[in-house]
Amino acid sequence: MKTAPLPALLVASALFIGRSLSIILTDPAQLKTTTYDYIIVGAGTSGLALAARLSEDTELNILVLEAGVSDANVVSVMAPFLAPTVTPYTAYDWNYTVIPQAGMDNRTYPYPRGRLLGGTSSANYMVHQYGSNDNWDRMAKVTGDPGWAWNNMKRYVLPHEKFVIPPHDGHNTTDQFSPDLHSYIGDVDISLYVHSQNIDARVIETTRQLKEFPYNEDISGIATDLLGVGWAQSTMTQGARVSSSTSYLSIANTRPNLTILINAMVTKLINTGMSGGLMGFQRVQFTDGLTKTYIVESTKEVILSAGAIGTVQILQLSGIGDPADLNPLGISVIVDSPRVGKNLQDHPLLPNIFTVEDGASLDHILRNQSAMGEAINEWAVNRTGFISNNVVNNLAFARVKPEVLEKYVDPAAGKLSPHYELIFANYWLNPAEPVPPTGSYFTILTALLTPTSRGTVKIKSSNPFDAPIIDPNMLTTEWDVNALRESVRAAKRFAAAPAWDGYITGAVGKLFSETTSGLDAHAREIASTIFHPTSTASMSSYSSKNGVVNPDLTVKGTYGLRVVDLSVLPYIPSCHPQGPAYMIAERAADLIKIMRADGPDDLSPQYVLHY
Repeated sequence: MKTAPLPALLVASALFIGRSLSIILTDPAQLKTTTYDYIIVGAGTSGLALAARLSEDTELNILVLEAGVSDANVVSVMAPFLAPTVTPYTAYDWNYTVIPQAGMDNRTYPYPRGRLLGGTSSANYMVHQYGSNDNWDRMAKVTGDPGWAWNNMKRYVLPHEKFVIPPHDGHNTTDQFSPDLHSYIGDVDISLYVHSQNIDARVIETTRQLKEFPYNEDISGIATDLLGVGWAQSTMTQGARVSSSTSYLSIANTRPNLTILINAMVTKLINTGMSGGLMGFQRVQFTDGLTKTYIVESTKEVILSAGAIGTVQILQLSGIGDPADLNPLGISVIVDSPRVGKNLQDHPLLPNIFTVEDGASLDHILRNQSAMGEAINEWAVNRTGFISNNVVNNLAFARVKPEVLEKYVDPAAGKLSPHYELIFANYWLNPAEPVPPTGSYFTILTALLTPTSRGTVKIKSSNPFDAPIIDPNMLTTEWDVNALRESVRAAKRFAAAPAWDGYITGAVGKLFSETTSGLDAHAREIASTIFHPTSTASMSSYSSKNGVVNPDLTVKGTYGLRVVDLSVLPYIPSCHPQGPAYMIAERAADLIKIMRADGPDDLSPQYVLHY
């Protein structure tokens, strides 16, 4: 969704009542010291959650360095429905672009990453899930650490989430979620929809008409079964987005032992010598983006929470990576870690757009600046209307048919893990293309949740201001092409149910096609990313060299350096990964606390296996 610039946005910004920003510094000269116990690089989803948990210990002094800006008073960030306008190519985005994609007709496309407090939790579409139990159990098996299994990880739901019932609009939520599964005392507000769409009833009715798409009362992933059609759970409350900034940081912002510095771009880590055969990286070099460079030092750990792109860039600039990537750039290899930047995984996203009866969708409002202005003003004054709601209300998770799967090794983590997702929107929702000047539309976006294509991230030069080379390498395996095609066929079957009679009038572009070649062309021509990059600094067992970090998230071959973000996942989860990013931070905080209690110089597996 793209809309015209709206002067009414300025009206809303003045009405925001947010947290105090007293501890958020904008100038390195404001730092009272250059030495901290823990330095966290990146004030994003995982970084701020971790900072909040570590700062609960008043004996610790913690610094968070964030390259981006404040999120306060940014209307597009605050208003849930305006999420698609936060990125790409704005002041709140890193503004990356992928290299030409061979599996997508050599197209390039934006690769959004939040560059502001809250990181991508301030820029995403707010859907909150944990993934299937199978996802976590597979990670425990791959890493040799049962602490990553869901039976242990589910403990973090309690301190993390605060399910808000009733939602802001007060509607009856019976059968829209499973109350017994959720927490109501955590730090991050999570809510169901607060403004209905006229497709909602049709989506639910389809679950009664087509056995292929059963209704699932709760698609959070807390329970065993993630499969089926259900109501989206989103990080929003009282008509506004909830991010790691407005939740974890809001709670921790008065703590004198926590300092946040924005506009501070980390350019490299500086090695501090060998100890016990491991290289230390406890100094951080950063710039204010103008002319000055600064160095701060940790007495315990530097923790990278810069995401699947930023973390890799910093590691490589610091001489931690594949010699084949670093030597040609004149960067001395300090830690030979060939898997840094490899194994990039992401969910391909494909908009499948249908035409509907004229005026039946939101498109006539989205393309009308005056009407949008009125809607935003309603949100500004009352926090009501569709602007107060997420962009989607319903989601579906499904597996390909057995006859399709039988020729492959199943890439899903288990039989209750989905292969693909359907996302329903009552308007034109193509992140890459603006709303057309005429027409009314219904979109079923499909996302491939179990990609087998693997991409890379690597720096272009030794200049930290050069954007890295991002190659998701999407749709380059037979499974990915076939599974995404099957998701389109599923979307078409869904839209052909009797519930849609008299509503859907046609299909847009090559979605009309019934042939394999036609549907594949449809995907290659318009698919892009749902911007869920993971796995570029993957975990592996302590004994394995085929990874970047250990199961306790410490970087292999180093001491005093840890990674806490989605880059550590060996496999991308079959869900929206905001929840896993928070859960990783929650467990990381416990791992760090355990090491402090038992002996910070001992990196043996006992510190992650004694839960």
